Amino acid sequence: MSKLIATRAIRGAHKLVSRAEKEFSDALKKHGPDKKVEFPNTGYYLPISHGMLGMNINTVGGLQPLLDKAKSLLHPIPDENKWVPYLGHTLDCGMAALFADEIIESLKYLQDPLPYTVMENCPEDGNFWLGAADDVIMRKRGIEFVDGTAPGFAACVGACPSTEVAVKIARELQEKNLYVFMSASNNGKSMADQLREAGVQMGWETRLVPFGSDVTSTIHALGFATRAALSFGGVKPGDYARNLKYNKMRIFAFVLAFGEVDDEKHAQAAGAINYGFPAISETDIGQILPTGVCTYEHVVSPVKPEEMIQKAVEVRGLKIQVHKIPIPVSYGAAFEGERIRGEDTWVEMGGNKTPAFEFVTSKSINEVTDNKIEVIGPEITDVPAGTQLPIGIVAEVAGRKMQEDFEPVLERRLHNFINEAQGVFHMGQRDQNWIRISKESKEKGFKIAHIGTIIHAQFHTEFGAIVDKVQVKIYTKQEDVLKWREIAKKAYNKRDERVGSMTDESTDTFYSCLLCQSFAPTHVCVVSPERTGLCGSYNWFTCKASYEINPRGPNQPVPKGDTVDALKGQWKGCNEFILQSSRKAISAMSAYSIMSEPMTSCGCFECIAAVLPLANGVMTVSREFAGMTPCGMKFSTLAGTVGGGQQIPGFVGHSKRYVVSKKFLLAEGGIKRLVWMPKALKDDLRVLFEARAKAEGVPNLLDLIADETIATTEEEVVAHLQKVNHPALTLPPLM
Repeated sequence: MSKLIATRAIRGAHKLVSRAEKEFSDALKKHGPDKKVEFPNTGYYLPISHGMLGMNINTVGGLQPLLDKAKSLLHPIPDENKWVPYLGHTLDCGMAALFADEIIESLKYLQDPLPYTVMENCPEDGNFWLGAADDVIMRKRGIEFVDGTAPGFAACVGACPSTEVAVKIARELQEKNLYVFMSASNNGKSMADQLREAGVQMGWETRLVPFGSDVTSTIHALGFATRAALSFGGVKPGDYARNLKYNKMRIFAFVLAFGEVDDEKHAQAAGAINYGFPAISETDIGQILPTGVCTYEHVVSPVKPEEMIQKAVEVRGLKIQVHKIPIPVSYGAAFEGERIRGEDTWVEMGGNKTPAFEFVTSKSINEVTDNKIEVIGPEITDVPAGTQLPIGIVAEVAGRKMQEDFEPVLERRLHNFINEAQGVFHMGQRDQNWIRISKESKEKGFKIAHIGTIIHAQFHTEFGAIVDKVQVKIYTKQEDVLKWREIAKKAYNKRDERVGSMTDESTDTFYSCLLCQSFAPTHVCVVSPERTGLCGSYNWFTCKASYEINPRGPNQPVPKGDTVDALKGQWKGCNEFILQSSRKAISAMSAYSIMSEPMTSCGCFECIAAVLPLANGVMTVSREFAGMTPCGMKFSTLAGTVGGGQQIPGFVGHSKRYVVSKKFLLAEGGIKRLVWMPKALKDDLRVLFEARAKAEGVPNLLDLIADETIATTEEEVVAHLQKVNHPALTLPPLM
């Protein structure tokens, strides 16, 4: 290996460990050993030390063993003129550097004011550094590394040669659907600073994530990778060998080093190599070309900025599938969370400001001309900036395997497909849709017709097994939109009546979802008409369509068979399927019970329900709620307890929509058992919940249920129930 790399990496590790020792000593004197230390809203302690060493650090004093471990891994700094034929000492020092980074970064959260914003997306003004990802972000974003939505991440260290290069590299990485984790700086400037100067939106939604300007903030990228192995890989804390192997094989990441690479950055690159993450450097820092720890080369330099991404993809062995859509702006999932402010908008359509709708309907083969895109009415080039137009999108599809049941499945995906175009914002569905096209995208040549181009391309890409032809008509004249909207509404009502009339008793087949078994091997999600998947994304129709599209995929038909217990929701055929699909770990599952053999939970659930024994009821908490719940655990702690494919009576993961199902905890008395929910979840479900409560004979039930503004402990919940005479008090004992 390069003698220069070894010397500088080991020297950098010594510097970082010395810095960590000093900052730890200062913190110990100022705060004392019992001062709480944590990355906010996380249930994994400090991820590197927890994942690699099994340490459960939560106080300043608890950092001492980690510091001792870092010091024990240091090796003497070698002579940079002496060739080093082995990598071991450098890798040891790389891990020492990562442990030192974690100490330094954890102590930053004791500062006032905080150096980080502790939020999901960057604010428009002020401090935009996000620091460590919390558990809500981890669960939401980490699953994308499992299902392939995000093929990997690029840890971008330092500042690019220019702002223009920074934007170009960021856009290219976004187009490949990669996350971009930015940290460190050169001469006081980082890549994130350059993107902010160019007006580029940053945050988890756009996959451009600025962790911090300090060189030590790079640890948050590796902390994310470590937690991915713990959360989704079934890796136990302290099993460093499996953790590193999981990252090498499953988390396709690499380091892009811009500008000067100092000793500390060399040390962190050595730490990343332990994970199987290679480093590609713009400047000449030497090379480590033989394979070994990484899949291919470990360090490659110098590489021209315009060639760095392609070289990194090649060296990491990353497989990226990007189907180029013929539109004049960048396209990819990274743009799905992009926001477009009013002053940046060229044309706005729908959003309760103008009539709008979107509608997918199936036709016979001879009625559809593939790739026929029409805009009937004004185009974006026909109107001045700031114009509000009506819009009606009619996508007509044809295919030998296309069925009417699949129409709403395709229609719901319009939101994702349209949103993935840079500079195009989409919200809502059906006749509640809202679209904005930015001035920047208009200047690049984007037109309303390109929405049709996107729909055509993505329907063929995603639904090619059932769709043979796609033609799109986009109406922008009000009279046309109003006319077609009435036609669409009739179809919407027909679908709702059909879905609303479906019950678990009306079909002899449910569907499985095994998508999450890669990180929860024993989990089997059974989706029925009246119980959506835990993640909220899969309902019975979605799974049926998925099976038609890919008969060997994760959604398989599950014959119900004979009824074992109608109240609990158990069937012989389902139990047999679950036994085989869970690797014989789970023998039975009750779809409608939280107490008796409840469904296993993966980790992607929207909500977690838990029994409150003193209240004789059940609470449920959604993923977005970060506060303490009456059961004494935050969502993150509950997720760690319930997830991973476990079956735990008294706890169950579920979707938001399941709360308003007739079958919600039917065995325990249904929604009358609900005694606590976060206020935001109550507001989100209010209309549907009140309709369900009225059918149950308790029309004011939602107002009787406590939330965090009323109670945060089980005792406070009980007092509230007694005050309002909640029906749970009259139900049979749960335990």
